[in-house]
Amino acid sequence: MSPARRRLLFALPLAAAAAGGAGFYTILRRMGRDDYDPRALPSPLIGKRPPAFSLPGANGQPGFANTDLLALPQPLLVNWFASWCAPCREEAPVLRDLAAAGIPLWGIAYQDQPADLAAFLRQAGDPYARLAADASGLTAINWGVYGVPETYFIDKSGIVRLRHAGALTPEVVRGQIMPLFRRYS
Repeated sequence: MSPARRRLLFALPLAAAAAGGAGFYTILRRMGRDDYDPRALPSPLIGKRPPAFSLPGANGQPGFANTDLLALPQPLLVNWFASWCAPCREEAPVLRDLAAAGIPLWGIAYQDQPADLAAFLRQAGDPYARLAADASGLTAINWGVYGVPETYFIDKSGIVRLRHAGALTPEVVRGQIMPLFRRYS
């Protein structure tokens, strides 16, 4: 083996260790500024309209399409969920409270079976004004959904202003969702 090749084989692990150290340092620096959320993934939809889609209704409710989100009377939340999702069960009381407070909430059931979905909504409550089914999961892929639950804030002109990955909590509603409703209503 040539000396140049040996140096290269020696340098590769050092370069990998340096890159890992730089990444770790960046995370520590962001944590120090309270600017780090390990669950945060940027959404390509922020500042844009959702991609073209048309989903059938579920559980006796009307479905919806991207065209239904273009000229809304007020902002709304689109909540992706599934009956098989444990965090979706955890956020159900928060969603019921939002609906009871008059916040428009449309749901999309992600890769769910109709009977399981119906049982889930009977048990957890049905806060949705409209409910669509994404049985294939293709619409979720186009939205950039990487797991349920995910909630999107859509303004009156149909622009996505926020994507929250994970279960909604009262703190998230107070700190992120309600300020957007005040700003965009």
